[in-house]
Amino acid sequence: MNTRVPRSIVVAGALAAKPGNAGGVWERFSYAVGLRRLGFDVLFVEEMAAVPDAAALRWFDQAAEFFAFGAAAAIIGPHGWSHGRDRDDVRRTLDRAELLVNLSGNLLAADLFDRARATAFVDVDPGFTQIWHADPGVGYVIPRHDHYLTIGENIGTLACPIPTGGLPWKPTRQPLLLDHWPVTPSPRCRRFTTIASWRAPFGSLLHDGVTYGLKVHEFRRMLELPNRVRAAFELALEIHDGDVRDRDALVAAGWTLVSPAVAVPTPVAFRSYVQHSDAEFSVAQGVYAHAASGWFSDRSTRYLASGKPVLVQDTGIVAIPTGEGIVAFRTLDDAAAGAERIVRDYANHARAARRIAETHFASDTVLRRLLADCGIDA
Repeated sequence: MNTRVPRSIVVAGALAAKPGNAGGVWERFSYAVGLRRLGFDVLFVEEMAAVPDAAALRWFDQAAEFFAFGAAAAIIGPHGWSHGRDRDDVRRTLDRAELLVNLSGNLLAADLFDRARATAFVDVDPGFTQIWHADPGVGYVIPRHDHYLTIGENIGTLACPIPTGGLPWKPTRQPLLLDHWPVTPSPRCRRFTTIASWRAPFGSLLHDGVTYGLKVHEFRRMLELPNRVRAAFELALEIHDGDVRDRDALVAAGWTLVSPAVAVPTPVAFRSYVQHSDAEFSVAQGVYAHAASGWFSDRSTRYLASGKPVLVQDTGIVAIPTGEGIVAFRTLDDAAAGAERIVRDYANHARAARRIAETHFASDTVLRRLLADCGIDA
């Protein structure tokens, strides 16, 4: 009797390091679940510099269990500490793994990283990753991998000034688990929403004489949008008490602010918030937009899958259709006009949203291409 040994892949990414970030859970496990569905034996691993506290461990375990990875997930910490699978087991898995899918280069411990037959650095922060790498004052270097993929689809083209660092970047997209995100129809477009942090944990970027700001700067440019559109605008917003002037300005301009606690405590809460919205409105980090990176938000893909159109800042998207389902803007006037188009022709935009999700972000399609770019036949 022939017994076929399943092909193995390891996915590494930050999870316990970011407790409370349900969007991040969907992002990381969409890779792991999607690759499992392609027939691979998948282990999810997170490397941490310090031993996480009990709350972070609970977050990790609950996220893994939600995606049926409770027995296939591990945290590797300092001084031999581990959680879930032990370090020796992770090492043995990497010995037979065809590929390490290393999200933002999370797993770098030499005794583990060097065992993988092939390694793929998957960049989910395009612009930040490359500009930090190019700036000797930052002290960040993109670690050596066999393959380099980025969701900044224009990086390495003449349209995009983001430096490549001499690395052969290939475009990729965020895999979307369509069955987890069924269409949830809305009768009309009454409310645009998004889930966001007002300030990032890092500062603006300077490259080649150009300063690229953060989401906060882009949101300020859109402050008057609710006064221009016949619909409500709501932000599930993490905003510090010290930003009271910005908070007051948003409220005065007609934005509804709700606690991110309505959306981020669990993957289910995140999904519920998206699916009970009618459409998304969101800006992008300055470098994503003004360097024409071609970036598209994984959060926005979940709105699309749910049949919710997205009104999003133009990031130089060229390979994904825009105009219906995805409406891109550059200025406040653009955003107001785009919102009105969605409100007026909501049913068509909602159908187009799901169609784009199925055609351009389905996990099977995205991950087969990623594997092919790494020389692996799925």
